[in-house]
Amino acid sequence: MTARNAERSTDFRGPLDVTRAATAVVDAQDKVIGWSPAAERLLGYRPQEIVGRPVTTFLSPGPTRPVLPVPPLSLRPQFQGNEIRVARHRDGHELIVATAACALPGAGTATRVLVATELKDLRQWESRLALLHGLATQSPLGLAIYDTELRLTWCNAAYEREIGRPFSEFRGFRADQLYSEGKFVTQGHPPTLDAVMHQVLDTGEPFLDLHFQGRPPSDPETDHIWSCAYYRLQDADGHVFGVCEDAFDISDRYKAQRRLALLVEAGRGIGNTLDVRITARKITEVAVPDFAAAVTVDLAGAVLEGGVPATTGSAAMSLVRVARSSAEEDDEEDEESEENEAEDDAEVEYPSGSPQDRSLSSGGLVLDDKTLVVPLRAGNSNLGIVTFLRGAGSAAFDSGEVALADELAARTAVSIDNARRFTRERTASLALQRQLLPQHVPEQSAVELAHRYLPADDVTGVGGDWFDVIPLSGTRVGLVVGDVVGHGLQAAATMGRLRTTVRAFAQMDMDPVELLSRVDDLVAQSAEEQRGEPGSPEGGHADVTTGATCLYAVYDPVSRRCVMARAGHLPPAVVDPDGALSFPDLPAGPPLGLGGLPFESMETELPVGSLLALFTDGLVEARDRDIDHGLDTLGRVLSDRHASLEELCDRAVAELLPGGSTADDTALLLVRTRALDASRVSEWELPAEPVTAGRARDLATQQLHDWGLDELAFATELVVSELVTNAVRYAEGPIQVRLIRDRTLLCEVADTGHTSPHLRHSGEDDEGGRGLFIVAQLVQRWGTRYTRSGKTIWTEQAFPTTG
Repeated sequence: MTARNAERSTDFRGPLDVTRAATAVVDAQDKVIGWSPAAERLLGYRPQEIVGRPVTTFLSPGPTRPVLPVPPLSLRPQFQGNEIRVARHRDGHELIVATAACALPGAGTATRVLVATELKDLRQWESRLALLHGLATQSPLGLAIYDTELRLTWCNAAYEREIGRPFSEFRGFRADQLYSEGKFVTQGHPPTLDAVMHQVLDTGEPFLDLHFQGRPPSDPETDHIWSCAYYRLQDADGHVFGVCEDAFDISDRYKAQRRLALLVEAGRGIGNTLDVRITARKITEVAVPDFAAAVTVDLAGAVLEGGVPATTGSAAMSLVRVARSSAEEDDEEDEESEENEAEDDAEVEYPSGSPQDRSLSSGGLVLDDKTLVVPLRAGNSNLGIVTFLRGAGSAAFDSGEVALADELAARTAVSIDNARRFTRERTASLALQRQLLPQHVPEQSAVELAHRYLPADDVTGVGGDWFDVIPLSGTRVGLVVGDVVGHGLQAAATMGRLRTTVRAFAQMDMDPVELLSRVDDLVAQSAEEQRGEPGSPEGGHADVTTGATCLYAVYDPVSRRCVMARAGHLPPAVVDPDGALSFPDLPAGPPLGLGGLPFESMETELPVGSLLALFTDGLVEARDRDIDHGLDTLGRVLSDRHASLEELCDRAVAELLPGGSTADDTALLLVRTRALDASRVSEWELPAEPVTAGRARDLATQQLHDWGLDELAFATELVVSELVTNAVRYAEGPIQVRLIRDRTLLCEVADTGHTSPHLRHSGEDDEGGRGLFIVAQLVQRWGTRYTRSGKTIWTEQAFPTTG
């Protein structure tokens, strides 16, 4: 089909065009003398029924008031007298029509031609016209229509801007004439624009999101990427008249995706080894050829020896070429590169003023046309430089690519520095130790504390013993001491995992038996996974998690009761206020990960001022004495009622570990119990009745007034009301409400239910479900702890700040 035929087959006529609208020819007396088929379809009159009759037979004598303003129909200036009238169909029903009249001078008895169409058709056409106008002038998509001979017949303004010339100058061009150097960068379709369009014309199947790379005439120096779609155009009768191309410039997005892919590949490859040369070689493999034509890596000689590199900004460092890669090994490089070409591990010198020299002097990256030099920085030290080179036919590095090169160099620098630091294990181990054990134990209302930790490994400074003090709800405190099999970094890492696990479970308010059971399950699971790893146990690490021991105790200063359980660990030492020593008969339980026996707890009441000592076997057991002797010595030291906890710690270490040397890791935690004064605790037991919420509010408000905390009354009323209401609604039995004035204001509501409420966002139409959400906004923390008789919902509020 030719372009002219295509234009004829495409219907761009308006609804008032005489070739498609209802048309009547009238004489000077407004009698119909001509009647079109379209008029018969619109109004139902056959020609023999209407010819000779006046126009008023089917059209109102005057214009009707328009529902919507009628445009001047400027696209048809040859017509005059545009009006909206009421027309009557042959069957009697009325319809609103738009009319246009045109005089016919010199046409004999025919004086005018009257054209009419339904108003809704006119409005629809005008809407379509506005849409097409928007696509032509406002759309950011480049739109072009090619005829069946693949010559350009129309394009919008965005396409014109892409070409950089008016449409009249390239009308009729073929696509391969406009983008002669372009190519597709996606797969699964014909390789050329011409072939893609021909296939669309032949099959009618569209192509979507094809990525085409080329240099548009408007920007001939830069490669662009477009996301293109091609689909066949045909009229209402099914006649094919061309192909439409949608094109959107995605160059920035495409570059970002390529950069991200490069970073992902770098993440997989860089840093997988502690070998400096392999790490340096990896960045050259990642960057060539997609990012640069050639890459070289030069490192300070001291780095290869594990020494401390020069500080940033030193141009005098001695460099060694450790890695290089080129897209084509036989390519000739520029003159400067040829002068510095060297074999790997050979010293490299750069002339003064070169990009490499400037980077070494400034400590920053240097971009010089198509040469990019990025320093390998580690802190304030410069490990070396990476040089990225591009060929003569490539574009210079843009800002995004400079940032990418900096990121690649940063990752490489970290990995190289890690390899260099591999020989400095002691420093890293001491830093690890500071992270694994609490360096500062926060002051507790429940207890007074003192602790000591001595690792057996004096090379790494870390071990597998640990202790912890964990604040719990209701002013309670969790006390932990544990021992991992083995010494050194591996034992320390395992200890860190166990300490974190115990702390997490403790803060979920688990009782000692449940906590140890959960930890035991995790240890057993971890050991099973290690045994199932390929290559284990040959060449693998020994399983130091299984067999670890732990003692966990929870002390409540309100009730002065302590609940404790142990997993294969030594029992604590308890010294009452009178100095009497005892080792509670606490069921031992199996070490963690072994299973077979359940854990059991023991609950005891501790008078105020009681001393509780938690320790590992390294403190009381030695090669030259049995454990009973060590326990006796510890008991004698702890029985001094007048010494402070810090003094007791020092004396215990001095007598049991003379000289501070030990064959096993040692941890010691001393705790002296306190009790909250009764005036700081108020507790009420209330029936599970609807009126209980109001009663609880009144009691809480009065207690806050007595404590001088009226500023917290409003928030506390809401908290108490919501929690008590939930307890009445969803639980059974009596309800206990307790307020505690400690370092914060604690509010607790206990019931016999075992189902915890959940925080959720209610919809606008929900009648409930917002109470707990409001509570969470009013308090610092809230949570749930379970007991044998039910559960307790607790909250904490900070005291008002004083001016």
